[in-house]
Formats: sequence, C-alpha cells, structure tokens
Amino acid sequence: MDHKMLEDKIIENYRQEENMMILVFAQWCINNELDPEAIYLRAHPDQGSNPALREALELTVPKAEAGEIADETLLGVLSLFGNDDLAFVVNEEMNKRQR
Repeated sequence: MDHKMLEDKIIENYRQEENMMILVFAQWCINNELDPEAIYLRAHPDQGSNPALREALELTVPKAEAGEIADETLLGVLSLFGNDDLAFVVNEEMNKRQR
C-alpha cells in the first residue's frame, strides 16, 4: 500500500468514527428530549448548520426504541475527538437535568 492510499484510508476511518460520535451525540439528545441542532449551535455558534449532524439525525430512533446512552459514554466520545466546546454544553444540560 502506498503512502497516499494509507493516508486516504486513515482519513476515511477518522471520518466514519467522527460520524459515529455525531450519531451518539444526536441519539443522546433525543433520549434526553433535547434539540441536537440547538445544543450544537450553542457549542459552535460560528459554524451554523452541520450537514453531518443532519445526516445523523436521519439515523436516530425515537426515545422509546433507543438503548440508553450513559452520560459518561457521550462525554468520553466527545473527549476522544477533542470536542471540548460541545462537551461543555452537554455537561451544562446534564447538570440542569440533575437539579
């Protein structure tokens, strides 16, 4: 495998994993009756609408059909991708829910 093919494969794997992170985030929001796009915009007000998030929303299922996603799982996944801004906003929502 040449260098360019390896590089392309690494980028594609990262993109797939990033899409999975976005799906976990979106489903967690649905499970907690939050608007994923509104939460995302609070974390990234300069980015506007996120096409990957819109795609992930099409893959989410209703809360009644979804498995539980633990808060720690979501925070861990966001941390893996260095998405600290989104993790901060998600953490705020978790704190609101616990009050």
